[in-house]
Amino acid sequence: MVDGLQARYHSAMRILITGGAGFIGSHVLEHLLSLGHTLCVVDDLSSGRTENVPRAVPLHMADITDSGVERIIADFMPNAIVHLAAQMDVRASTLDPLFDARVNVLGTVRLLQAAITSGVKTFVLASSGGAAYGDAPHIPSTEATPAAPLSPYGASKVCDEIYLEAFCRAHPLRGVALRFGNVYGPRQNSAGEAGVVAIFSGAMLAGHTPVIYGDGLQTRDYVYVGDVAEAVGCALTTDSAQGAINVGTGIATPLTDLAQSIRKLTGYSGPLMHAAPRAQEVRHSALDASHARAVMGWSARTPLQEGLQRTVAHLQTTMPSQAATPLLPSAHSRDA
Repeated sequence: MVDGLQARYHSAMRILITGGAGFIGSHVLEHLLSLGHTLCVVDDLSSGRTENVPRAVPLHMADITDSGVERIIADFMPNAIVHLAAQMDVRASTLDPLFDARVNVLGTVRLLQAAITSGVKTFVLASSGGAAYGDAPHIPSTEATPAAPLSPYGASKVCDEIYLEAFCRAHPLRGVALRFGNVYGPRQNSAGEAGVVAIFSGAMLAGHTPVIYGDGLQTRDYVYVGDVAEAVGCALTTDSAQGAINVGTGIATPLTDLAQSIRKLTGYSGPLMHAAPRAQEVRHSALDASHARAVMGWSARTPLQEGLQRTVAHLQTTMPSQAATPLLPSAHSRDA
């Protein structure tokens, strides 16, 4: 088996990260910096934070759908692009599918065009496991599971993968689509619309009542952001890694179980509120990551309880007055 977590670099790479000031992006940035790579970040700061990017790393405030991003790529001349910027909220995609498609599809196509023009060799795309597979017939799902998205967000990610495949067939570009599970961990926005772990944790720490949509028996594959960052590093440096690769734990955790775990960690003693289920949300999701282990030596290393402890501890130090109003999290969401 390839040891995906060991340094295997012929030389340091020049890597451009879209969404690098965001939740997942900032952890990817930290990991790649620790491995000695030269980095550049593009982020419109709609959800990212400037403090997530060290001053030594160039940060360009730009929208991936605008032509200016092409000049940024041409000037930096990266060996690889890690594309994490996205409209990542399932509910928002349902309310405004045109905006979702503009950001997620047209933005990705613009980046792919710029990558070819600038001679980029590797393109790593943040895709989605649960949203792309929909209500999969088998749990945990493998990469062979047919795409059956239930939401415009899921459809946009499937479309991104198809465009990536087409560009790779037509040009000397190696493309990897990492299909993330539900990513959670420190720096996830507890006051946002995506990221049920952070939203539940923030609400409970503030003494507010978390809301579970539906019966709470829906399941998700919660994968720790530090493990996800390592998966991105492996994808960048493993030449045999190509196409779709699941990044998850293979464990389907019910939402009610997640809420009870967070309740214990936060000391919350209040009730859990239930509301009507949301449309276009997947019922059950978990990802079989055996292909990731075989191809690039990656597997999730952080148990859910340990990851939740780190997340709650981080929130306790960073949100003294956050969550001023009750928060209504989506059961299927991902921050990029």
